[in-house]
Amino acid sequence: MYREIFVPVDNSQHSDWAVDRAIEMCRKTGGRITGNHVYAARLHDVRFRQLETGLPAQFQTPDEIKKQRKIHDKLIEKGLQLIADSFLDQLGKRCEAAGVGLTRQLLEGINYEEIVNEVNRGAGRLPGLIGFDPNRAAGYDGGDKARSDVKLGANGRLVAEEEDAAARLVGSSGRQYDLLAIGAHGLGRQKFSQLGGVAARVLRGVEKDVLIVRDQQPLTGGRFMVCVDGSSYSYKAMKSALELAQEFGGSLYVCSAFDVEYHHVVFHNIKDVLSYQASKVFKFEEQEELHNNIIDKGLLKLCQANLKRAEVMAQQYPDVPLETQILIGKPFQVIMQWAEEIKPSLLVIGRHGAHRIEDTELGSQSENLLRLAPCSVLLTGVVGVRPEDIPWIEEDGQAGLPWAPEAEVRILRVPPFAQGIARRAVEEYVLEKVGNAAPPPTVTNKWLDEAIQKLLPTHMQLIMGIGSAEEIALAEVKATEQMKATKVQGHDADPHPEVAEVETKCPVTGAVSKRPRVATDPIVWTEEGWQRLQLVPLVARPLARNTVERFARNHDIWRVTTGVMDENKQAMIEADEFDIDTMMVMFTELRAKQIRAEAEGKDALSPEMRAFIEEAKAQGVTRCPIRDIEAKMDKCPVDMKTVTPEEAKRAIEKLLQ
Repeated sequence: MYREIFVPVDNSQHSDWAVDRAIEMCRKTGGRITGNHVYAARLHDVRFRQLETGLPAQFQTPDEIKKQRKIHDKLIEKGLQLIADSFLDQLGKRCEAAGVGLTRQLLEGINYEEIVNEVNRGAGRLPGLIGFDPNRAAGYDGGDKARSDVKLGANGRLVAEEEDAAARLVGSSGRQYDLLAIGAHGLGRQKFSQLGGVAARVLRGVEKDVLIVRDQQPLTGGRFMVCVDGSSYSYKAMKSALELAQEFGGSLYVCSAFDVEYHHVVFHNIKDVLSYQASKVFKFEEQEELHNNIIDKGLLKLCQANLKRAEVMAQQYPDVPLETQILIGKPFQVIMQWAEEIKPSLLVIGRHGAHRIEDTELGSQSENLLRLAPCSVLLTGVVGVRPEDIPWIEEDGQAGLPWAPEAEVRILRVPPFAQGIARRAVEEYVLEKVGNAAPPPTVTNKWLDEAIQKLLPTHMQLIMGIGSAEEIALAEVKATEQMKATKVQGHDADPHPEVAEVETKCPVTGAVSKRPRVATDPIVWTEEGWQRLQLVPLVARPLARNTVERFARNHDIWRVTTGVMDENKQAMIEADEFDIDTMMVMFTELRAKQIRAEAEGKDALSPEMRAFIEEAKAQGVTRCPIRDIEAKMDKCPVDMKTVTPEEAKRAIEKLLQ
């Protein structure tokens, strides 16, 4: 539990509520509060200098301006300290009435920067107090190094004192805090504000636990709601929620959410714009079956396991009433809906989730909940979080089926983040076919081929590198042909023309002229953008190109640079479009395997497969005749997964005669 709590105050209603919750916690734990206010005297100094030109003429001499600056600096700083001291006076009275220890603290600087530095490392900048009574100063951090009061001369006017700038600061507290309790809004709250400016900035920088207080609901006897997603961050939140529920006699509601609707929306959106031929290649029905049979069921099982781990943790807190719930939909959305139903007094969430990206400050689901939640939110930090802190359950100890070496090599082509689901799906397919016989069956290439054909659509097999060699070869040739339509021109550093134009050539005279671009003109790629696109494996390159070009058209961009590609990637991350990100990870891993094979002097494909590809290219074969002739699309007698290249060639030639 929390014993060292940092509370910034500004005399706003939300600040007062944050003080209430901090006092409530400290009374339970015997903890102490550090009451803080940050002021920015240097900001006023800058503003004063900007206004100096408006001073009367007698104050415009260099010596007089220098004198006025010195007087202003100390006078303004003293005024700000007195205002802050008044804020902390109110906090002091409430702590004294509750019997809670209080240390007063002033910090000088930009408010959110100083709060982050102080909470994370105890490194906020403590100013010297100006003219404080020694007994009063003793209650402040750094109060033993007070500065003299503002002085008056014999003529009754303020004296311009010489003060060393470094002497204005007296060091830092070096204190280690357990929790930051801060109001969701401050004095500047507006009607449509979701979160105050200082609170929003502080949230991104603080590594410790943060309590965002939105209302006056007490913790005692309340309802605590926590969200788990299988990550160690979420189980730290679970532990904090259990401790609070036990300490304050509350009940605990635990949820785990997964989204099955997103891929349906994407499929229907794409299906409406693709041609009949393209829809046959993409095979939407198979895609739907893939998600229903593997992805959706796999995610459901993950959520069930997440809640089971939470229940294991709750066994150590038998006095806490527990209710669990699986939520289906966009996580933050369905969590908000459940919160509307149970009306918790506190929502507890981790700073990050299972999909954390390195160097990010805050997870997207957590950020949405922090802004939209109707109740106070406890955001658990990253300090002390370890991967091994995920609770163990029985399923963790269950051994899977044995795998033959050649099948093991093939399943390892699946990216690590999806490998568990893929492996389990194949094993369930085998068990469904043979039953729970003893000894357990071995997953061989034969079983793997059957499972792949049953569970994965053809184009996904190709992208993941687990389709047949013939189909991979044909897909590479077809992708090469598709990429020929890409227009590459210019460089990233070229100046952007005021009016975008395209060159046109008269079919009769051959004369070249220019006209303004229209929406139907092809997107232009710079040399740098084109080179980056080559990093995507050939099979998936047309899809990657189309994704970027669609982003460019939607944003009225006609030239794709590396910067546009970065914007597209960031937009996908912010929109939570993990389908595309997942594919990009698969592309990167496949490319890495090719590079490693080449570095070791090995061919990434077998010699027979490489010879097949080169022969096809040399003969000008650029597409699969069956798949590109719409009239004969459904008449192909060849099963590319079972026949040899020679047999496939003979069958196709016979069909085309």
